Amino acid sequence: MGEFIFQFVICFVAGIGAGLGTGFAGMSAAAVISPMLITFLGLPAYEAVGIALASDVLASAISAYTYGKNKNLDIRNGLVMMVMVLLFTLCGSWIASMVPNTTMGSFSVFMTLLLGIKFIIKPVMTTRESMANVDGKKRIIQSVLGGMAIGFICGFIGAGGGMMMLLLLTSILGYELKTAVGTSVFIMTFTAFTGAISHFTIGGMPDLWCLTFCVLSTLLWARIAALFANKASAITLNRATGVVLAVLGTAILAVNYLG
Repeated sequence: MGEFIFQFVICFVAGIGAGLGTGFAGMSAAAVISPMLITFLGLPAYEAVGIALASDVLASAISAYTYGKNKNLDIRNGLVMMVMVLLFTLCGSWIASMVPNTTMGSFSVFMTLLLGIKFIIKPVMTTRESMANVDGKKRIIQSVLGGMAIGFICGFIGAGGGMMMLLLLTSILGYELKTAVGTSVFIMTFTAFTGAISHFTIGGMPDLWCLTFCVLSTLLWARIAALFANKASAITLNRATGVVLAVLGTAILAVNYLG
């Protein structure tokens, strides 16, 4: 019974971090859930990533719905970017399988921490009006090129998709923060679903209790974070997103160090 409660607590806490990261910043749940399940519950890495991706699906979907309902979602360009991300993730994975093994998982963790600090120090204050001034064709080309870059990096490194997407959308494509997060979680819904299906097909079904606890906790906290984010002012959202990312980045580094 004590082991069952410990499992529930770890999954619930992992879901809090993953849900807040998803709802506020479109961050992949895998960045938080995987290291916690591996370190504290001793799950095999492949199974932990599968559970994290499955948790990502509903959390990203409910977040995307919340952002879309508040008109903070660019579906047209999001679909273009999603197709390129999926295609080039496959390309990146294929190329990564042919080069010497390098562990670059810490890349996404450092990126999470740095991006959090960036949002606190230099907030994204782009408005919807300035976004609307960008030529439609230019935006499509940017989405194609951005999706190719993100997909390849995710496939090659195996992590960092949500953070890469948020950085690209806000810093390079000039998206307003809420629309950037909304579009990011919309794309992540489909990429996480594809990843989860492939993990469960190859590795078999994971621990069902862990899966259920993680999915429900991530879903709950992603919904809470998305509701708050869509009601917050731009400066408040930047600070909240920055704090969540900085804390998560630090916590994941600590968990990895413990592991």
